[in-house]
Amino acid sequence: MADIPPRDADKAPAAAGDPVEIARALVPVLAERAARFDESDEFVAENYELLKEAGLVEAGVPRELGGGGAEVRTLAEMLRLMAHACSSTALAFSMHTHQVAIPAWRWSHQQVAAVEPLLRRVAAEKLILLSSGGSDWIGGSGKATKVEGGYRVSARKAFTSGANAGDLLMTGAVVETAEGPDAVIHFAAPMKASEVNIVETWRALGMRGTGSNDVVIDNLFVPDAGVSFTRRAGEWHPVFQIIATTAFPLIYAVYLGVAESARDIALDMAKKRHPSAALLDLAGRMETSLRGAQLAHRWMLDTVERNSPSAESVNDVMIGRALVAKHAIATVELAMELAGGAGFYRDNGLERRFRDIQGARFHPLQPGPQAQYAGALALGHSVAHIF
Repeated sequence: MADIPPRDADKAPAAAGDPVEIARALVPVLAERAARFDESDEFVAENYELLKEAGLVEAGVPRELGGGGAEVRTLAEMLRLMAHACSSTALAFSMHTHQVAIPAWRWSHQQVAAVEPLLRRVAAEKLILLSSGGSDWIGGSGKATKVEGGYRVSARKAFTSGANAGDLLMTGAVVETAEGPDAVIHFAAPMKASEVNIVETWRALGMRGTGSNDVVIDNLFVPDAGVSFTRRAGEWHPVFQIIATTAFPLIYAVYLGVAESARDIALDMAKKRHPSAALLDLAGRMETSLRGAQLAHRWMLDTVERNSPSAESVNDVMIGRALVAKHAIATVELAMELAGGAGFYRDNGLERRFRDIQGARFHPLQPGPQAQYAGALALGHSVAHIF
């Protein structure tokens, strides 16, 4: 196990090594800063510098391309540990992490050569990749107009976690067609382009340090060669099956970590009180709920490791996502009850976890579409347009 630095340490451990142990060594530093970022709505920029110095930006890049070669299960454990200390850092960094893990999987398992230059740049230049999340889900958003040699794109992408630290926004825009279904082009928008600007919108209930601001793209030229793939709007595409299967076990590792840390805080507080029947009941229900979240997340990771993205793998991951969210939220609610009135004080850190865990509700597939997707598969119907 890596040595734990002093609580006032401001230096990251050496870049080489296991990302899980590096994250473990960073936990005291991240924890020391978490309340300040939360209280000020300040983006966790200092923590991103630590992650860069520690070699975690390139952890998911295959070793052959200059990275750490970490697989999804290892990356998820890295994020879970971070979340114990600073939910916002872990969630924002999960967006970069999954944007690396997806092309890494395509390179390793599908031999897609087109993703290699991006992965090599992440490793060599420590590029931060951004995800515009729900803005670029199956329906697509923004407008792309075909022009000579490429497209002109205008769009507003909400919930862009880590926007202020990003180098490339992995995004898309809708191309309207008169003759049939609209198309969506996918591309990387350089964050330093004059046509790309950040609008400071992120003042939120929880996850306040993620810097999940809006990114506005105004008439950006995307050359034909810059389009990574094109698909139909509002319809599942094989690449999106890879995205959904790979990304959500990483994102929900963060919420699992938040629930676990809330449980730890509540137990420390409850141990100082008389073990009444009511106290034991609350503690037992909290433990049971947390175990449900842990088992569901393990199921998500097992699904990734089948290495067979499909409608079925999406279903399995999204069932896991629903169960992790349900049980993680319930765990934190029970932790608040177990802690009693003391849990209301900010200094104890529990109310921050209570706010942060609410984010688990909002990522796709949300409860209605997730249940419809699972039901359609169970009954043998198409899921192509359920999202």
